[in-house]
Amino acid sequence: MTSDDTVRPGRPRSIETLAALSAEQTEAVLGLLAEAARTDGQQAVSEQGRLQLRGGEREGVSHLLLTVDGELVGYAQLEDTDPVEPPAAELVVHPGHRGHGHGRALGSALLAASGKRLRVWAHGGHSAARHLAQVLGLTLFRELRQMRRRLTDFDAPEPVLPPDVTVRTFVPGQDDAAWLAVNAAAFAHHPEQGSLTQRDLDDRKAEPWFDPAGFFLAFRGDELVGFHWTKVHAQEGLGEVYVLGVGPDAQGSGLGKALTTIGLRHLAGRGLPTAMLYVDADNKAAVSVYERLGFVTHEVDLMYRTET
Repeated sequence: MTSDDTVRPGRPRSIETLAALSAEQTEAVLGLLAEAARTDGQQAVSEQGRLQLRGGEREGVSHLLLTVDGELVGYAQLEDTDPVEPPAAELVVHPGHRGHGHGRALGSALLAASGKRLRVWAHGGHSAARHLAQVLGLTLFRELRQMRRRLTDFDAPEPVLPPDVTVRTFVPGQDDAAWLAVNAAAFAHHPEQGSLTQRDLDDRKAEPWFDPAGFFLAFRGDELVGFHWTKVHAQEGLGEVYVLGVGPDAQGSGLGKALTTIGLRHLAGRGLPTAMLYVDADNKAAVSVYERLGFVTHEVDLMYRTET
């Protein structure tokens, strides 16, 4: 959610809600996101949201395009796929068109589309986004931390795996179903990650950054019990603890720590100077583990929601 939302008189705007975007509309939205990211220092729409721009209609996902005299100046995405939680949204206004009430207009449209049951991400937690959330009557609900540590001085000991556990890298096609099952079980409490489907996995495998050599799977016999999927942001010189998961039956065995070390050693071996990860601020146990590994908070993403 990125907007400087002081209402000023200006040219009339229109908001169109679509189930899918054309190729031309997709490129226009990606251009808008790139312009906003250059100004704001981070993306206003998550990786999942950006992947959902392409590939046609997706169940529960809608796109809101705000135009002024035919020019795209604002975008919002609404995802209504969680059976319990309110729909989740992200929105952005072009930096050159902020201060004209476009963010408030998109937010109001999202409230209407969701039946006033809404969660909205504010990536980076900027003051303008906090103001817009207040204007829309939303309250702070969740804090997601991005943590980082340098890898140039990473000197971890050899990882110690639980008995009878072996680790190998992901084989696309062969390991998809097993990974999706363990991911769903490990993140049953985390709807955004735990609800990933084969289509979501295929989207990521098609991305230029995907590298199975950095996707580690832990097996007890033939059973997949945990994984550490790393990601390289080559342009930024960052390695990411992209997804780290341990199946319920293997939790508390030290497997998570071992997999974390394996992934970080891999990223350091790639010559990347810095590692990053995302973790919920209220997951005290995980935050403590990462702090002991030398990670510190770099920035935060905030989620706001309507009162329930």
